[in-house]
Amino acid sequence: MKRSPMARLWPNATALVLFVVFTFPVYWMFATSLKPTGDIIADTPVFVPTDITFDHFRKALDADHFWTLVGNSLTVTVLAVVFSLVIGLLASFALARMRFRGRRGFLLTFMIAQMAPWEVMVIAIYMIVRDADLLNSLVPLTAFYMIMVLPFTILTLRGYVAAVPKELEESAMVDGCTRRQAFVKVIFPLLAPGLMATSLFGFITAWNEFPLVLILNKDAEKQTLPLWLSSFETTFGDDWGATMAAASLFAIPILVLFVYLQRKAVSGLTSGAVKG
Repeated sequence: MKRSPMARLWPNATALVLFVVFTFPVYWMFATSLKPTGDIIADTPVFVPTDITFDHFRKALDADHFWTLVGNSLTVTVLAVVFSLVIGLLASFALARMRFRGRRGFLLTFMIAQMAPWEVMVIAIYMIVRDADLLNSLVPLTAFYMIMVLPFTILTLRGYVAAVPKELEESAMVDGCTRRQAFVKVIFPLLAPGLMATSLFGFITAWNEFPLVLILNKDAEKQTLPLWLSSFETTFGDDWGATMAAASLFAIPILVLFVYLQRKAVSGLTSGAVKG
């Protein structure tokens, strides 16, 4: 049964309005970073920059410790994602394929950990890191970022592993593969969308995290980009162009990663949510 043009109009119009609402702040950030200072502080907003300048980006790139903090952010984010994927993949396979006592309680624990706000543990985290003499270090940041994304990783990958028919694994084992070989050669290649989805979520979570590094790392050279971004106004006064340029530089890796992985990520999230 064909839908009338009017019936199709409202969903499309609603989607267009939502698209504009959610993308306009991102557009305004990038547009402001390219405007001369006069256009930024003008009484009449300039929605489309005509006089494009890259001076604000040069100021952001020349800021103190910028490249050091880029390296810190990439280090803790990538390591947290890799460790969470390795541990989460093994745990999700065990939860999806094996039956053992306490399995339901184990799953419930991860669901509660995913829902509970980790900020309530900030004081305990600080005391643990202080007593271990690891303040102003990237090691505790990497460990706690991994812990933050691990419950989501396990729950999502469990659903995706459960979606892979057991018969494929059993056939490989009948043909002479061990359980480990069947997992590596048969199951693992089919988990690419789920791995993409969880790695994207983990990367965004760790890349954007702010309060933990604020509490644990007071040394300017051991901080990450979110904290550097929060102090940008102090560095440049009321230079909103440089502030927006810094925010644009901070957002570019996330946007690039999302555009590259979006199709596989959506497939992985859907499968992980409804299977198993």
